[in-house]
Amino acid sequence: MERSVLDYVLVPAGLLVMGAYHAWLLQRIVKHPNKTVIGVNAINRRFWVQAMMEDSPKNGVLAVQTLRNNIMASTLLASTAIMLTSLIGILMTGGNGDRSVFFVFDDKSNRSFSFKFFAILVCFLVAFLLNVQSVRYYSHGSILVNTPYKKMSPNHRHHQVTAEYVATTVNRGSYFWSLGLRAFYFSLPLFLWLFGPVPMFVSCFVLVVMLYFLDVTVDFGWAVVPHHEEEKGGVGGGNRDEESG
Repeated sequence: MERSVLDYVLVPAGLLVMGAYHAWLLQRIVKHPNKTVIGVNAINRRFWVQAMMEDSPKNGVLAVQTLRNNIMASTLLASTAIMLTSLIGILMTGGNGDRSVFFVFDDKSNRSFSFKFFAILVCFLVAFLLNVQSVRYYSHGSILVNTPYKKMSPNHRHHQVTAEYVATTVNRGSYFWSLGLRAFYFSLPLFLWLFGPVPMFVSCFVLVVMLYFLDVTVDFGWAVVPHHEEEKGGVGGGNRDEESG
């Protein structure tokens, strides 16, 4: 099989595998969130925000420190992405020597080499923008989580709606952080594409298998049980506690 045929067949096939897996994961998160790690974390973050806002003067420092740690993680990924982007830009513009040693079975032209570097560059730019958005939402959440809504409005129902809004803001920060991390994962097959379509195709399958075990959970027990379910008690509650034990 010719090299061009491999490039035109294996590369789209690898990208299709990655895209199909993430489409399935998105459908799983929307319809069955308690069976995915992302969904479970989103549910528990809502409970966490509600618990922090129930007693804001007592838990305010803890909430801000936790969100600050998340901001630092997003900042680290954003800084790494923009640094790698600058490095790749230098590699694209500098040097036009013989690059055949970098390839195993692929087109060795400078045009192909530059196109692959450009794909990696775009991937890291997307990772940078996603992590910047994550910092933005976490910063908003760190302010909103300490707002004394109970004193401003004693209506308990209004407080619940506000806690839901803050939880949504924090979850959006986490979603953008996860997407930025996915962009880093996606850069691995693009980097291996420099060595040919076969390593890129194999890495897509290996990455999908690895992400499946990182994204899917089957042993899920509610970290926080709603108050009205605790009051019900009964045999069903005991069995649920034993299963999650």
